[in-house]
Amino acid sequence: MATTFKTFLTNDVVSTRTMLHEAIPMTGTIASGTYTNKAGAEHNIKNYSHGMFQSVYDYPYLSSSANHIYDIAVGYSALSALSGASSIQNSKKINIYNQMAQVLMGHSASGEILRFDQDGDLLSGGTKLNECVFFNFSRLLSKDEIKKGSFSATFLTGGTQAAPFGALTVTDAAATNDFRINSPAGEYGILQDGSSNKLGLLFYQAGIAVVTASVFTSLSTLNLIARQRLVSYGIGAPGASYDTSSMESLMTGSHITASCDAIRNRLQSVSFNNTTELNSTIYFCRVNHNDYNYTANPTYLSGSKIRVKNATTDSPVSYITTIGLYSADNELLAVAKLSEPLKKDPTTEFTLRVRLDY
Repeated sequence: MATTFKTFLTNDVVSTRTMLHEAIPMTGTIASGTYTNKAGAEHNIKNYSHGMFQSVYDYPYLSSSANHIYDIAVGYSALSALSGASSIQNSKKINIYNQMAQVLMGHSASGEILRFDQDGDLLSGGTKLNECVFFNFSRLLSKDEIKKGSFSATFLTGGTQAAPFGALTVTDAAATNDFRINSPAGEYGILQDGSSNKLGLLFYQAGIAVVTASVFTSLSTLNLIARQRLVSYGIGAPGASYDTSSMESLMTGSHITASCDAIRNRLQSVSFNNTTELNSTIYFCRVNHNDYNYTANPTYLSGSKIRVKNATTDSPVSYITTIGLYSADNELLAVAKLSEPLKKDPTTEFTLRVRLDY
């Protein structure tokens, strides 16, 4: 071990950030209940006694191999036309909307919870997303954040599950260079369809997709934004086949878990790239020609003579095997090992690059 320490100069230390991405494809077969028993019970879908959201797993959730994928919930604002005493679980749906909104959108200057905004321009007002479906992806999948511009979700809309009117795909493709930063939860982008209709918001660091419930209508995609009061098709009734042709019926005529069942069975696919942020500090350890040619290892000497010197005129030789990073008061903080010893004598110099990831 060396008996002297070298102090890092300003040019010897640099910080870097690396983004690692992983593709996450999820087919609708998982969401619609891949693992069922003979009675049709979905073992990878977990409901709770509070009835406020539903969890989806990639395997029967009682198995030790199961991984939590995401949660689904529905809710609407107290200012929504759907809010009323006649709506099933009305207060819970309002509470879910308010909980998500205050975490993701924050509060106004007067302390009121901000509603989800269609284009993210909170100052100018604009159209609000008052009835929403929430997809909260697990940290196992989203990691540090969802990569901007990589999200895609395809829903079957209108009609019945057996005979849907068509597929609607929403993406955040425009968010690569156009995203919002006015959220307490971090950055978010706008979810749009192929006709650039704004259908929801995607919060990248939170890993939450907020989709307007109006995607589940029998209307053409040109009219999806406007909430339409359609005739109820019997959501929740026996044999309804997860009918989602009426957004109003979806949001008011069913319990939250039943609405989640309908949405899951209309979710054809979801895909995105997650992001792992790898922060690194790189230390350039510069070994000059007159540095570390001697070691304090007691085996380096024999009879007070350097073992590697056969004659007094020979140069001292050492072998570098380890680099220690020390604090200002010389406390060892980190150790880096070389793959093989480096021979060091007064005729050689090295710059050893040590990277500390966190």
